Amino acid sequence: MSLTAIVREVSSSINDCELSFHARQPIDLARAIVQHKAYQDCLAGLGIRIVALPAEPELPDAVFVEDPAIVVDEVAIILNMGAPSRRPEASSLANVLSRYRPLRFLSEPATLDGGDVLRVDRSIFVGLSQRTNREGIDQFGELLGSNYEVHAVEVRGCLHLKSACSYVGHDTVLVNRSWIDSGPLSGFELLDVPEGESGAANALLLNDVVIMPASFPKTRALLEERGFRVRTIDVSELQKAEAGVTCTSLIFKS
Repeated sequence: MSLTAIVREVSSSINDCELSFHARQPIDLARAIVQHKAYQDCLAGLGIRIVALPAEPELPDAVFVEDPAIVVDEVAIILNMGAPSRRPEASSLANVLSRYRPLRFLSEPATLDGGDVLRVDRSIFVGLSQRTNREGIDQFGELLGSNYEVHAVEVRGCLHLKSACSYVGHDTVLVNRSWIDSGPLSGFELLDVPEGESGAANALLLNDVVIMPASFPKTRALLEERGFRVRTIDVSELQKAEAGVTCTSLIFKS
């Protein structure tokens, strides 16, 4: 079974993106577009089928397609994101996902961002964060059904759960424990990001390769010392928008 990645081109208004934990810095739009294209090329080079959607000029955060929806084997769940300004992003994404999965919808008062969802097989960890509330986690679990176990994880120092932890294979989670309650992840080997690279825990595992930002060389060295295959990419402009390497694609089996 192959993998498909939905991506969306960078919005011309990205400098108006939502920020919660980062100080605002100017984002070089042209450079961000080049970096996002290199990201897509990286995914394609690993055998992923790319479905590229056009930019949404009026929606600054629309490049972050991971947040409006979660796709599992059986269904696509269209989320009610925590930032009201971002909720219009879901419409065009739902239209595309309807070609691949039946759709279900999260509804008020539930809020949930896809960046708060970490899936490891049939276990799904959901961050209780500024963007995702308890109602969102409960409703999400109901929509998923009994095939999945949903575990809440308190997020306290970053935007989303996957800003602070990522599954990198071999029963291992790359983690910044200062940003989350790591207790629910105790069934995994926890690999702590090195000092000085607090944002390095966001990584994307695809076909046994760990994709991570080029800005965290100590974390790359740590992973390689442990035997992981690592590929780094420059996402410096998107990092200014509180992004990592997971949030700019929505990847699922197709």
